Order: sequence, then structure tokens, then C-alpha cells
Amino acid sequence: MIKYLENENLHDVIQNGVYLVDFYADWCGPCKMLGSVLEQLEGTNIVKVNTDTHAELARDFGVMSIPTIVFFKDGKEVRKEIGFKPKEEIEKIISEL
Repeated sequence: MIKYLENENLHDVIQNGVYLVDFYADWCGPCKMLGSVLEQLEGTNIVKVNTDTHAELARDFGVMSIPTIVFFKDGKEVRKEIGFKPKEEIEKIISEL
């Protein structure tokens, strides 16, 4: 399930379970490529955060380049990946969590 963060509090959204949070921008080519990969993932909680509209949130999580994927388990950050990742690599990370 892919959810685009609007006015919700990210911490409330990712509180329970495993979440993949994708920090992206609409103008970013690698972000678009990653977005296509994320749409193929089944049974994964995905939250997309647009860094243009949520710049402060991106800063809070130390996002310096995009795309950046941050993995959370029960509200705690457990891993961060920068740049495009293929589907298989993302699935492997999720299975390890």
C-alpha cells in the first residue's frame, strides 16, 4: 500500500509495523524510476514524502540527496538507503526486518 504524506504526522503513520518511507521529488529522474519499482512491491507499507513540500521533515531525517529510502520498524529508524535500488534489493532488506 502506497500512501502519499499530506498533513499527517509521519511519526503517527509509521508507529506500528514495518514501513518504507521514500523521500522523493517530482522532478527527480531516479525518484521516478524508484517509484515504478515501489509500485511493484506487494504487502509493503510505503509512505512517499515529497521533499519539496516537506523540506523540514526531510532535514529532520538527514535527507541530503534523493531518492532516499528510510526503513522503520515500530516507529524506529532501522536503515537508510540512498539512490535507486532494484526491486530485489528492496525486498531483501524488507525480509531482513
